[in-house]
Amino acid sequence: MPRGLDHIVHAVRDLDAAAEFYRSLGFTVGARNRHPWGTHNYIVQLPGFFIELLTLAEPDKLGSDGFSRLFAAHTRDFLKHGEGFALLILESHDAGADETAFRAAHIAASEVMRFEREGTRPDGAPVRVGFSLAFADDRLAPDIHFAACQQHYPENFWNPSFQKHPNGAESVTGVVVVAEEPARHRDFLLAFSGASTARATSGGFTIDLPRGAIEITTPTAFERRFGPPAPDVSRGARLAAVRFSGRTLGAGRQSAMGAVLLFEPI
Repeated sequence: MPRGLDHIVHAVRDLDAAAEFYRSLGFTVGARNRHPWGTHNYIVQLPGFFIELLTLAEPDKLGSDGFSRLFAAHTRDFLKHGEGFALLILESHDAGADETAFRAAHIAASEVMRFEREGTRPDGAPVRVGFSLAFADDRLAPDIHFAACQQHYPENFWNPSFQKHPNGAESVTGVVVVAEEPARHRDFLLAFSGASTARATSGGFTIDLPRGAIEITTPTAFERRFGPPAPDVSRGARLAAVRFSGRTLGAGRQSAMGAVLLFEPI
């Protein structure tokens, strides 16, 4: 069963500056959150999908657990080379089943890992949010970590108040990956997404999902189509862009902090 887009992590060095940048683009940005392994985040939420602005704010809290290794340490190491989109997470209805599927496809990077924390509603009331993640590994893309994420209290996490954006963004259309040889990532991305087919494009291919799509293209095709420079792919494939749509969203693109945001009116 195909897995839709759930969220993408934008790793940044100055978390507050990143939140202000997204606000300046007309996004509603949530409150600052802290994780026990030392990362802090802000969340930009759309229906069923969010951008997680993330930094390693307290490196002394790094441990030997899976979240420290696959989430926090990856963010630390990613930021040594620059800022940008560092993790791609798809939705999961059963993280255990997804781990089993990843193992069968020989792409599993972890056992299922569960995390819970206290969140806050717009009125200030505390709520419990919880997630289970199963990580997958594309060895040709060390600068991207991949996971499937199961929400345990979705009614406490998703909030229409956080999904109303002054810029008119209503939904995620897709994410764009850049690679020198997109075809080398086809088998991994099909196994990771649970999709059965990929559509050929002039620069690579696209995998359509229940929510959004994963598009992978060459650096030259990315720049020709979208304009901004492609990320450095000398170390392997990179997450390059997120595409948004909305009825009152103006067309355009914004590039900052190693990431490209593409706005496409309906």
